[in-house]
Amino acid sequence: MAADSSRLKATVFVGGLDHAVTQQTLYHAFLPFGDIVEVNLPKPDAPSSSDTHRGFGYVEFESSGDAVDAIDNMDRSELFGQVIKVAAAKPQKDANEGLGSKTAIWEQEGWIAKHTVSEEDRQAAQQAPEATDNSPMDPMQGLEGLDEAGPKPA
Repeated sequence: MAADSSRLKATVFVGGLDHAVTQQTLYHAFLPFGDIVEVNLPKPDAPSSSDTHRGFGYVEFESSGDAVDAIDNMDRSELFGQVIKVAAAKPQKDANEGLGSKTAIWEQEGWIAKHTVSEEDRQAAQQAPEATDNSPMDPMQGLEGLDEAGPKPA
């Protein structure tokens, strides 16, 4: 069991993936952060589905430090034009995922990653200054650096 939890610490969850993303794409996107043991893109449950994966995947690194670096650098970055969510993987609860699940869809990891706003984003939106001085807002404000792909420089 101990080996399992240490493997989990070195695994990151990647959500919000475009359907053009493959295991190889993920492998190459995350390789700069360390040696990768395995990339897993769960397939759709429905055999009739033409989708190649369910919009999320897992990347397992050799070391948990590499996983932390990947999360720090890749969370909210863009991959194939989609902003992706990268977080520490949680243990999979097989009975609670997919069709026939005992968990409501909005409590499942894949749905949450695709459909919710993080608490951080919500707070940022609430703290946005009210435009009381009637000056026009700069439409480019806050967009610095968005034209660059890949991990943000530390």
